[in-house]
Amino acid sequence: MDAFLQQFQNLKIQLEEIILATNNFDNQNNCIGRGGFGKVYKGEVSHSKGQSMVAIKRLDCRHGQGAPEFLKEITTLSRYCHENLISLLGFCHQEDEMILVYEYASRGSLDRYLNSPLLTWTQRLKICLDVAKGLSYLHDPRETHQRLIHCDVKSSNILLDEQWNAKVSDFGLSVMGPANEQYSVIVILAAGTPGYCDPQYAMTHTLTKESDVYSLGVVLFEVLCGRLCCTYSNGCVQQILVPTWIESYEEKKLYDIIFKDPTIQPLEQSALKTFSNIAYRCLKESREDRPKMAEVVTELETALDNEEFSNWINPLIDYDEMSKNAETPLNCSSKDEVRKFLSKGVLLKGGKTWISLNKKGERCGMVSFAECLDSDPNEFKSVFDSRFAVSPYHYKNGRVKIRVKPQFLSPRITYAVNLVFKFTHPRKERTCHDRIALKYKLQGEPESSISYLAYEREDGWWMCELYQFTSEHRTVDPEILFNSHTSIEAEGIEFWPLEKVEHKDEKQPISDSDANWEEMLPTDYEDILKLSKNRIQWTTKKQAYSIMSKGFLIRDGKKRSIWFFLDKNGKKCHMLSASATATWDLYSYKLTLPESRFGEAFQCIFRIPNIISNIQSHLVSPQTTYACYLVYKLPKDQSEFQAPILVEDQGDFNSNRHRYIFLVSPQTPVIRPKADQNTHNPLNKPKFKGLPQERNDGWMEVQIWEFLAATTTETIPACLALGTRGDKMLSGLIIEGVEFRPI
Repeated sequence: MDAFLQQFQNLKIQLEEIILATNNFDNQNNCIGRGGFGKVYKGEVSHSKGQSMVAIKRLDCRHGQGAPEFLKEITTLSRYCHENLISLLGFCHQEDEMILVYEYASRGSLDRYLNSPLLTWTQRLKICLDVAKGLSYLHDPRETHQRLIHCDVKSSNILLDEQWNAKVSDFGLSVMGPANEQYSVIVILAAGTPGYCDPQYAMTHTLTKESDVYSLGVVLFEVLCGRLCCTYSNGCVQQILVPTWIESYEEKKLYDIIFKDPTIQPLEQSALKTFSNIAYRCLKESREDRPKMAEVVTELETALDNEEFSNWINPLIDYDEMSKNAETPLNCSSKDEVRKFLSKGVLLKGGKTWISLNKKGERCGMVSFAECLDSDPNEFKSVFDSRFAVSPYHYKNGRVKIRVKPQFLSPRITYAVNLVFKFTHPRKERTCHDRIALKYKLQGEPESSISYLAYEREDGWWMCELYQFTSEHRTVDPEILFNSHTSIEAEGIEFWPLEKVEHKDEKQPISDSDANWEEMLPTDYEDILKLSKNRIQWTTKKQAYSIMSKGFLIRDGKKRSIWFFLDKNGKKCHMLSASATATWDLYSYKLTLPESRFGEAFQCIFRIPNIISNIQSHLVSPQTTYACYLVYKLPKDQSEFQAPILVEDQGDFNSNRHRYIFLVSPQTPVIRPKADQNTHNPLNKPKFKGLPQERNDGWMEVQIWEFLAATTTETIPACLALGTRGDKMLSGLIIEGVEFRPI
C-alpha cells in the first residue's frame, strides 16, 4: 500500500497533527458522525490547499471497510473534482491507521434536514439540483476521465456546507467504467443500502449508471416527502416506503405524502409537477425508461426556476394585485418580461413603496419616510425630486420615531437597512463619502447607535447604513428612534441584500524569481544599500534586488530609523518610525516592542501628535503618486476609537485640505446575528481611503494623505494634524510609524 500511496505524497498528513486536531479522537467534543466506515471527527489541520477546519474520517476495519475502500476514495477524489463533489484534502496511513481528510461541510448530511422547516422549497430543489449536477459530471465525462458510478447515493451521503450547497460524498463503493460507451454494464457483487439500491442491480448484479439514477430518485422523493425512505425498528429496516410513494404518484395523491410545514411556503404547482415527474421517472423498473442524469439536471433546473419565480411574485406580491396597484402599468406577457420589469423597479402602495430584484433574484425595496411616519403626505415639502409620489421628509435636530413595515423581503437573506437622504445644504467640498453622525436607537436595543458615514449613490442620493438582519421570517417590523443634530431630507428606508466577498491582499511581497527583476532594480540601488543600518552584504545584482524587495533598515542624514523596500512593480517604498515623524514627549511614551521592525513604538496618552516630516526624494520613485499610511495597533478597549478622526493638511501643496479617517471600521448593529454574521462584507457599501485595514504583519493601517513625487524636489514636506471631536481620548493607541507606498 505504501508504494501505491507514493504518487499521492502531496496529500499526506502526519498522524501527530490529526491527533492534535481531534484532541486524540475525542468522541464527546470532536466526533460529528459515524457509520459503517467508522467515525468522523472535525478539527483544524494544514493540508494541500492551506489550513482550515476539516472532516476527518477514521476507517474502522471491524465495520467491514478497510484498505480497498481507503485506496479507492483517495484514487477517486484525487481524479474527480467538481463543486458538487466533496473534496479530498489529505490522508494519513501510519501505525495501522487509515484516515481520510475532507473539506468540512458544516451543516452535515441531508438526512438530518428532510423534515426541517429550515429548508425552504427553493433550497430543497437547489440541493437536489446540486446532487444531480455532481452525478452528471461522473456519468458523462466527455472523455475527460473514466465514467464513475457512485453505487451508494443516499441522503446521508449528501453533505451540506454553510450556504446549503450540496456535495456528494463517500466513494468507497464506487465503480469505474469506460467513458466512450453509451452504456456501461459492470457485473459485480451487489452492494448498496436498502431502500436506495436499484432492484435490477440487486437481482442481476449488473451495475449501470441508471442504478445511480434510481437511487437519486429515492432521494428526490425523500426531499419531497420530508422523511427517510425506510422505517426502522431495533436498528433494522422495518418498511421501505418507495413503493407507497410510487403508488401515491400514480394515483395522483401526492398531497397525502408531500412534506408540509406551516412556517414555509408550499411548493409552487408547476414546480411540484416537474419535480415529482422526474423523481417518478427515475424509479422506473426498466432501466431503459429511466432518464439520463443530464436530463434530470435539466428538469430540476426547470422546477427550481418555476419555484424561484413564484417566490419573486407570490405570496407577498401577487402579480395581478401588483399590476393593478403599480404606478406604471406592467403589461408583461411572459416571465422574462416580468423579471426585466422588476429588475428596474416598480412603485406600489400608492407610490410609497419601491420594489425591485437584484441580479440574483433577491428582492430589494425601499419604504418612503411618509409611509414610515404614517403622516399626511401634504406635510412633506422638499426641493428634491424623489422616486416616490410624496416628497422627502425634512428632518432637522430633534427626535423622530418611525416604524418600517416592509412586506417584500426574500426569506433567509441578510439585508443592510439604509437611510436614503440628501443633505439640506449641500457643500461643494463633499466627496464620495462624508461624516453625518446620525444618532438612532433600534427597538429592543439597550443603547443608541451612531452612523458616522454617508455615501453618495449613482442616483444622486446619499445613504447611511443603520443595521443588518437576516430575514428568517417573511416580514420585519422595526421601530427606529432618531435623535440627532443634523439637517437632511429623508427619502426612505431601503432594504438591500448583502453579498459576501473575500478579502484580497494587494500588498504581497514580490518574488525573487520575477522575470523582470533587473528592470525593476532602482538605478541608485548601491547608494541606498550603503545606507543600511546593519551593513548589508551582497555580491550580485539579483542579491541586491532580493534584499530590497524583502526590506531592510536604513538611517538617513538625520539619523532617523527608516524601513526601505520595493513594491511588486519595483517602486520605492519606505516607513518612517514613529520617533521620526513627530515630537512625542507631551503626548505619549516610548515602548520597547520586538514585533516592530524598529524594535520600538510610541503609545498615545490622550491624542495623536501632528505628523511633521520631510520625505527624502531619493526614497521615493519620481513622477509617482504616493499614499501615506498611519501604521498602528489598537488597545483591547476600542470604545473611544469608533468616531472619525479629522486629518487636516496644513501644507500648501494639496487642494483637498481635510478628510476623515477611521482607526476602527464603523460598526453596524446586527439584529439576531447568525453564527457567521461577521463574515458578511457588503459589496454595496462603497470603499474609500479612510477605512482601516489589517496588514499581514499584524498591524493596522489607514491612509491619511497622498502626494505626487516630483523629479527635482530634494525633500517633500508633510504636515498633518489629526484630531478628534469633543473630549474623545485616544489613550492606548500604539503607533509604529508612517509608511509611504505608491497608489
